[in-house]
Amino acid sequence: MNELIMEKLLTNAKLAAKKNTCCKYSGFTVGAALLDKDGNIHSGINVENQGIQSICAERTAFVSALTKGNHDFRAIAVVGKRVDAINFSKTLPCGYCRQFMSEYAGPDLLIITQDEADNKIYEYTLKELLPEAFLDF
Repeated sequence: MNELIMEKLLTNAKLAAKKNTCCKYSGFTVGAALLDKDGNIHSGINVENQGIQSICAERTAFVSALTKGNHDFRAIAVVGKRVDAINFSKTLPCGYCRQFMSEYAGPDLLIITQDEADNKIYEYTLKELLPEAFLDF
């Protein structure tokens, strides 16, 4: 993937995580930025509540895109950090999000995250993170 596009996705994910925190229980904010086939970026954040119905940033980004009629996705950037931390750390989608994404994206969906302390960007495909999906791709 183009380095400029990857940086734009990471920047959008970080902005979402910093600006719209809804993590009063865990204190861990997560942002996601989903790229569709037309180059549009759909942001998402983790939204926590007292019950077990909290929703992850990856799924809010997908729901935002799907609500707008987008159904073809290329990449998603995911970043997370403690609210009081300076740097974002390597953050990967949970198992529930991986399975959810497999319903709406192909096995080649690129998943990007960054560890700012090490200044390292990590790239995975959905197939790498979910090698045996419930209903395989």
